[in-house]
Formats: sequence, structure tokens, C-alpha cells
Amino acid sequence: MTLAIAQVQHQPVSLDEFIALYGGDNRYELIDGEIFDLEPTGQHEEVAAFITAKICVQIDRLGLPWFVLQRGLFRPSSASMTAFRPDVMVVDRTEVAKESLWQEQSIITRGSSIKFVAEVVSGNWQNDYARKVEDYAALGISEYWIADYLGLGGIRHIGKPQQPTLSICTLVDGEYEINLFRGNDAIVSPTFPNLNLTAEQVLNASK
Repeated sequence: MTLAIAQVQHQPVSLDEFIALYGGDNRYELIDGEIFDLEPTGQHEEVAAFITAKICVQIDRLGLPWFVLQRGLFRPSSASMTAFRPDVMVVDRTEVAKESLWQEQSIITRGSSIKFVAEVVSGNWQNDYARKVEDYAALGISEYWIADYLGLGGIRHIGKPQQPTLSICTLVDGEYEINLFRGNDAIVSPTFPNLNLTAEQVLNASK
């Protein structure tokens, strides 16, 4: 998601403890009982805002019953000590109505409620390229973007030489097929096919 620095912890934190302490604070997420203090840079926020703005236009044009959840947590029901905080999370109003916690808290627990998710890489890229790729696919999220505007991802993920890369993960038979977009490459989004954007426009949104 962003530059993530794990707090000093002597024992795992439960989900209830995390929500009580940080549920309404966008700076923190919980992964396997470990709290990560997310410190987004200005550039990171500009890239996330650019993606959000372009996606919102598409949702409006298509008349979809979807919206971008601004301050929500994604707490997969299958992961007892994990609560992700995606940079951009598009949810379906009709599915959100079925969420057991929605009336009381801005918490999503079902993958079926999420139509699109994006993470912007600013520092700790491992969770975005590994853990979240695995978990988001397992939860059935059909499209996942990894916007690596600094080219920080490992060589096995973005190749060599490392350079700014937008990875678009599309769910096929329960696993993600990952396509890399750079420079003037036209973005191909199954969820939003009318997006008229290049990778450079997304990755350079902060410049």
C-alpha cells in the first residue's frame, strides 16, 4: 500500500483490538496480527486520487450502482487477524447491503462486495506484490491494480531494469493473470474498458 513500518509488538494484535484502536484511522492496517503504520507520501496520495477520479467518472457514465469507499477497511472473513486498507476500493451498493457489519462500521468482509481495488506502492512493496495478490485472488476480486510509480517492486515482479510500472491483475479461473504497463502503453481494464489512459498518465499523476 505505502511505506509500511511495523510497530514494535510483543504479541499479535487481535482484530477487535485493532479496530478499537485504529479502525477509523487511515494510517494503519493489520496483517496476520501485525500492525503496519502507513505513512503515505504526497506523491502516493496524488496517484491514488488520480485513479479514484478517473474511476468515479466511469462509474457515473455507466450508471453503475458502485462507489469508491473512502475510509473503509477490508476484513476478509477468512482471515481472523487481517484488515487491509486498500488505497482505492470500489464496492457494489447492492452487495454492501448484505454486509453484516456495514450498518455499524465501514468494514467490508466479503470479496463479492468489491468490484475493483488498487494499491499504490511507496515503500514496502512486498505486501502489494505477494500477500495481497494471493489474498485478493482467493477472495474473488476480479481486478487489482498495483501502481508502482517509483519502480520499487522486485525484479521478479516488474523485471529489469526496474522502472515505474502499472501491474493490472485480472482474475482468470481463480488466479490472477498479470499484465505490465509502462510509458505510453494504453491501459486495458476489464472492469472499466472505456478508460482512455496510458500507464504514464497514472504513474506520473504526481508530476
